[in-house]
Amino acid sequence: MAGLAWLWKATFHLPKSTPETLPMSDYSMIHLPFDPVAFQVWRGERGYHNDEGQALHHLLSETFGKGVLQPFRVMKATGAKTSSLYAYSTKTIDDLRATAAETGMPNALAVCAPERIQMKGMPSAWKEGKRYAFDVRLRPVRRLAKDIGGYKKGAEVDAYQVACLNARYSAVSEPIGTREDVYLEWLQERLMGAATVDTGTMKRFQMHKASRKGRSINGPDITFHGELTVTDPVAFAELLRGGVGRHKAYGFGMLLLRPVQD
Repeated sequence: MAGLAWLWKATFHLPKSTPETLPMSDYSMIHLPFDPVAFQVWRGERGYHNDEGQALHHLLSETFGKGVLQPFRVMKATGAKTSSLYAYSTKTIDDLRATAAETGMPNALAVCAPERIQMKGMPSAWKEGKRYAFDVRLRPVRRLAKDIGGYKKGAEVDAYQVACLNARYSAVSEPIGTREDVYLEWLQERLMGAATVDTGTMKRFQMHKASRKGRSINGPDITFHGELTVTDPVAFAELLRGGVGRHKAYGFGMLLLRPVQD
């Protein structure tokens, strides 16, 4: 599970808000204590050996309902024995606990203790021009619009590889920049006018094989830290709720915020 450099004393800091300054929405941020040892036992029992995201998707769906905790992110502070699962949800604490009590399997409940869920309401609109620091785990991929370089139309391919293929086969060759440059451009596109990226640094990169519907799909698994500015307050709230990019049901795309450090 990917750690988080911005955890202080195992506590994630979020921008403070009040109903007077930011109207509240119908969704909340959920914090769920997560036992990584019990999770590895559950994962082994269920046969989800190859893809942690797939295992988490099934654990949360079977315990709380499909898509109820999505997007989500599991993080573990250095040296900590337990992990934290953060997610956005429209359900209340009572709803989540009731569903888990009614349908959750005992070994799954040993992984994520529903009785210890915490919740924080999220704004329905943010302040235009407000800057925040952000942390997001992404899978920057593109669907091909045509056959190219041995890949078929519709294939899901690493965004950086797509940029390289386009540069190679394009009649007008332009510099594509670094992998980080390409991924930052990809991220800006997916903010969809809700915010602009002021700065961004790729803190972690690896290629990751995901298991989806019986197929193995290779793609990038990255973490970006940076700063952004809100440009459309309502769209930004919707972006947080919906997540960024693809594979949001598997631990990608949850945009986490903290105050900008002066």
